[in-house]
Amino acid sequence: MKLTILIHCPDQSGIIRSVTTFVHQQQGNVVYLDQHVDKQAGVFFMRLKSEFEQEIDLTQFKEDFGQELATRFQMEWDAYTDGYKPKMAIFVSKYNHCLYDLLSRYNSGELAVEVPFILSNHKDLEYVAHQFDIPYFHVPVTKENKAEAEDKQLELLAEYGADFIVLARYMQIVSPKLIDVFPQKIINIHHSFLPAFAGAKPYHAAFERGVKIIGATSHYVTEDLDEGPIIEQDVTAVSHTHSVKDFIAKGRDLERIVLSRAVQLHVARKTMVYNNKTVIFS
Repeated sequence: MKLTILIHCPDQSGIIRSVTTFVHQQQGNVVYLDQHVDKQAGVFFMRLKSEFEQEIDLTQFKEDFGQELATRFQMEWDAYTDGYKPKMAIFVSKYNHCLYDLLSRYNSGELAVEVPFILSNHKDLEYVAHQFDIPYFHVPVTKENKAEAEDKQLELLAEYGADFIVLARYMQIVSPKLIDVFPQKIINIHHSFLPAFAGAKPYHAAFERGVKIIGATSHYVTEDLDEGPIIEQDVTAVSHTHSVKDFIAKGRDLERIVLSRAVQLHVARKTMVYNNKTVIFS
């Protein structure tokens, strides 16, 4: 049995020794440990993986850990077993490039998740869901019915037991109603021109400006639009020889790659959020 523990707490001496000793006392063997100290904030972060020869009672492990260590060190923490595949709900609108990439990785076993359903505010990509034999729900969103639509989304997320949400080019603003239920569990992807080239045609605007690099950013969704904690980013060079069509094609390639990396990091429990930033473990 494998167990991953994520911890952040006020920086102080003795944390690593205390945690590793506790794991050893529970008949576990530490196989990986990475830690980081934010000197300015005085906060300690740690990710630890351990192996146990026999199955352990996770509920009891958490209770003992909380009583013996978490309270003493004022920890925010959690522990996860590697055997569980989190349920990833996908929200999408009309663009299919990120959706196909995620589903291909899921279908090949590269992405260790379950996909309980795909939800969209349009019917356009229902055929993709059928190709992968995944339930597809069309929930239209307008100014008039936004609250009702979000109630339906929450109902489906609860019914299917979704653990987190990926916005695979879902072109709707997610309100606090969803964010409060899935804090740091909604992953978005967009181009990296913001705030310079906001609007419906950012690649056209970037082309007119003659930019030399384009990029993509994946982040957790917060109430501040497109300003949540960044998980993953990447860029590629462009020049005067590239057309607007080239810009768009390169941008979509980046969006696929960056979103899949961000999802992989989240699923592997390698991300920790603090003060609207992320600590990403190797």
